[in-house]
Formats: sequence, structure tokens, C-alpha cells
Amino acid sequence: MTAELPGSTRVGRVALRVADLDRVVSFYVDVVGLAVLERADDSVVLGVGDTPLLTLIDAPDAPDRGEHEAGLFHVAVRVPSRAALGRALDRFESRWRLTGASDHLVSEALYARDPEGNGVEVYRDRPRSAWPDAPDGRVAMDTLPLDREAVRAAASDADGTESDPADRSGEAADGLPDGTDVGHVHLEATDLDAERSFYTDLVGLRIRQEFGSDATFLAAGDYHHHVGVNVWNRRRDPAGGGLGIAWYELVLPPNALADVRERLGRSDAAVEAVDGDSDAFETHDPSGIRVRFRADDTDGTDGTDDR
Repeated sequence: MTAELPGSTRVGRVALRVADLDRVVSFYVDVVGLAVLERADDSVVLGVGDTPLLTLIDAPDAPDRGEHEAGLFHVAVRVPSRAALGRALDRFESRWRLTGASDHLVSEALYARDPEGNGVEVYRDRPRSAWPDAPDGRVAMDTLPLDREAVRAAASDADGTESDPADRSGEAADGLPDGTDVGHVHLEATDLDAERSFYTDLVGLRIRQEFGSDATFLAAGDYHHHVGVNVWNRRRDPAGGGLGIAWYELVLPPNALADVRERLGRSDAAVEAVDGDSDAFETHDPSGIRVRFRADDTDGTDGTDDR
């Protein structure tokens, strides 16, 4: 039986190749609310507090992602309260444009595209005790209209809502609060069955929900999903190294990291070292999307926080 990843597993950083670095940085700072943590000639690291979440790589000569190419559906920035989501809603409505706003039963979410078409979600989880169970024992999720008025109202409520206090410590006047992270990534794949096998048998995630034969949501522990995969747009070409997602990280306890490497080593997946990080390695999923695995060097969370 395949070993499952521990609930303390989390998504780490996500890297995007972009053609216009300054323009994309401005979007993630002014609209999403991230801060610039590090700037080099060819990249910018964005995050919250001292935690890096998103790396933007300057790639003005990279080809556009093809119409049929696998890649990113969206990167999902998770905020710690409904109040923080309300402030994000205000920024999107006053400075950008939303492509959607949904209630997923387990979470409330805002959707947009950055200036180069990369999907972005900003969301907050409902408390775990409020997550509904599906008849098969998995977590129940849906896509319903978001109550935008209630979310807006929470932005000015000092206590947030649903026992979900808005902690603004470390939050810039126009930014995201401490406790913000990348809650999940959602990918567009070429072959859903191959992706399921990779993420369950080799990586060790659990299937938490499926929507027909077109989408699967996987997680470590009992989270609703750390990785979503869909074939809604019938992508047929593997990710080709152009604009869009360059890689994303799964951060694991050291013993789990060793187990994943062993499982990958027994497969035909090519495993490579990550430059400058002896505690990390990477491979490509069946759709050609690069996945990095890194040892957790923080206390982190045990996956049972009640956000």
C-alpha cells in the first residue's frame, strides 16, 4: 500500500515565467497584496512578512504557452480570515477585474487572471468543523455564488466572521496579513488518469474529491486539496518551458521527503537536484509540469488548523 504524506505537508513557493516583469510585479503587489521580498536582475520574490510565496522569473524571450499546452489553471493564495478576503475583494473590484467569485462550501474564493493570463485565486477556508462530508467519506465541495456583500462587510468587522478573527498584525495598509500562504495549486493536465497515478502512487497524496472524469482534487491529510488537476480545456501538449508556471513546491517533513524520493527512484520518473538546496529535488509530472520537493525547515502546521 502506498504511503500517504503526513498532514503537515504544504504547498511552498510557486514560480512563474513572465514576459513583462515590472507589470506582473505591480499586479501582485497592488491588487493581490503581496510584498516584494527580494529583487534580482532576472527575478522578483514576493511574499508576506518574511515568507516567500511567489517567484516571478523575467523571461521576455520565452514563447507563449500554447493553446493546447498543459500548465497552470491557478495559483491559490490563502488568507487567514474572511476580513482579509473582504479587503482583497475591495482591491480587485477597485483596481482590477474578477473572473469569478465562488462559495465552495469548504472555502470562499475570488478568481482573476494576472496581466499575462495566469490564473489567480485568493480564498479563505471555512473552519474545518464546518466542512461537509460527502457520502463516500470524502469532503463535499461545490461551486455556488459567493455572498459578496457579507464578504465586503467582514472587511470592516474587527472580529471577522464565523469565529474567524481578522489578525492584521504584519499587514501593510494595502497588503495581506501574516498567516497568508499558498493553499493549493490547480493544474491543467493532458491525462487525468496519469496525473492521479503520479500524485497518489508516487507522491502520496489522497484523492479528496472527483468531479466526473474531468477533475480531481488531492491532498495530504484531511485538507480539501493541495493539488487540483483538470482536463476541462482538453490540453494535449505537455508543458513546454515557455511563459507560465516554471515549477511549484511541495514542502514535506524530512522523513516523508526521503520516502517520496525512494518511490520516484523506483519509477521511471527523472529526479534532479535543485541548485543551491541540498534538501530539495525535482521531477516532472506526466503533463510536464515541474514539481519540487523540499524539506520543511520550520515548525509549520500539522495540517489540523481550523481555518
